[in-house]
Amino acid sequence: MVISINIPALLFPAISLLLLAYTNRFLVIAQIIRELHKKYLEHDDKVLIMGQIKNLRRRLTLIRDMQILGVLSFFFCVLSMIFIFYGQLDFGSYLFGFSLILLLASLIYSLRELQISTKALDLELSKMELGRRTRF
Repeated sequence: MVISINIPALLFPAISLLLLAYTNRFLVIAQIIRELHKKYLEHDDKVLIMGQIKNLRRRLTLIRDMQILGVLSFFFCVLSMIFIFYGQLDFGSYLFGFSLILLLASLIYSLRELQISTKALDLELSKMELGRRTRF
């Protein structure tokens, strides 16, 4: 398949927005960790907090890996454009295909992080519902 330089260029806005979304996720996790650290220093319920720390550490690792894969995808997309620009269409096509694989891997990591964060929020909601039922 012969591709033009325009095809990899189509990924630029998508990858940029994806990296921005990943950065926002990272910033939110960082804020949650800072708040949790304050709670850890103030409260005696360290067992509950340790479970949250484990969850947040896993999510932080996934977000880091998502960002790395996204950046590498962007890098190989740009590299493919350079090779296509200089007439190396076959090699440029392979690099573009590799950038798509990296982007797919990044999205898979993002999906996993989303599942973990949703499960954590569901547990929090369950605890609140349980607490509400025991008061009445």
